[in-house]
Amino acid sequence: MTTGHPHRPGDDDNGPGGGHDRHGGTAHEREHGNELSVQERLYPTLTCFGCGHANPKGLKLRSYEAPTYGADGAVSGLFMPWPEHDNGVGFLNGGIIATLLDCHSAAAVVLEANRQGWEALGGALLPFVTAGIDLRYLRPSPLTEPVELWAAVSRSTESEMTVDVELRFEEKTRATATATWRRWRPRLASGSGTAPPLGGHTPGG
Repeated sequence: MTTGHPHRPGDDDNGPGGGHDRHGGTAHEREHGNELSVQERLYPTLTCFGCGHANPKGLKLRSYEAPTYGADGAVSGLFMPWPEHDNGVGFLNGGIIATLLDCHSAAAVVLEANRQGWEALGGALLPFVTAGIDLRYLRPSPLTEPVELWAAVSRSTESEMTVDVELRFEEKTRATATATWRRWRPRLASGSGTAPPLGGHTPGG
């Protein structure tokens, strides 16, 4: 399991989660202690709004390896929504949910790439980028309670990965997605005119 404490713009980092945890200590915190998240360990300079820890105004999602989930390469995390993430009727905004699922799947992808030795090419910050995400909203997600994230790579080659990812609350899946990630080759975008895959994670963003 994991800790994914909220980080609000202007907050000071307070311990391993960073930001303020309005719900106090959790089992996730106690399990991971000062352990660095996948994001902090493998791509700490990324400025992505959702998972980039170099973005002072971003969500700073934290994901951790979760072998207890029974899937090789599974990652899990917690995220505490901010009041600003309201969808207008008191629940977590669907765009924020999509960002969380995309960014949490990134942790599973980069972890798998690291294990396989598939390093980022041409000075890029990530070895793969989002090519597509098929997302389904199943139930409302709370705005005032932490939500749980889970992801695992279901298909892996050096050219493309597929990740199953879910957002859960009170042991029920609230949103689920299948994310497709493709190998990022910067020389193609800059040298041959071939457009890069579009999505939440493009180089440096």
